[in-house]
Amino acid sequence: MPTAKPQSSAASKSAKSVVRRSPCPVACSLDVFGDRWTLLVIRDLILGRSRFKDFLASPEGIPTNILTDRLKRLLEHRVVTQVKDAEGSRHLAYQLTEKGTALLPVVKAMRDWGLHWEKGTRAALTASTVSEGG
Repeated sequence: MPTAKPQSSAASKSAKSVVRRSPCPVACSLDVFGDRWTLLVIRDLILGRSRFKDFLASPEGIPTNILTDRLKRLLEHRVVTQVKDAEGSRHLAYQLTEKGTALLPVVKAMRDWGLHWEKGTRAALTASTVSEGG
């Protein structure tokens, strides 16, 4: 596996508040997005959904309390950021940060694995809907 890049001082400051069970990068990644819901929220962001109600409308049926918790975690880890939904709107929306966009190959690999190995699956996340670069 490639070696990790050194953290910037800003990243180091935010990392101090994060309790890690080990320095293993796989374990640390799973601590951020390794539950049954978080990558689905990230998938929805990749597909262009951005508001709380959009995530709730996904077919998996994420409960509101879990969605609130996962969005909070993604904000804390700077995977997403909050933005105004539309000019003049009082609603907030979410968008992937550079760190969050870097998960696109992970989501694509999981999609490809599922399409290949799990019969009856189909994908909304396709090459035509999402470019390779994000």
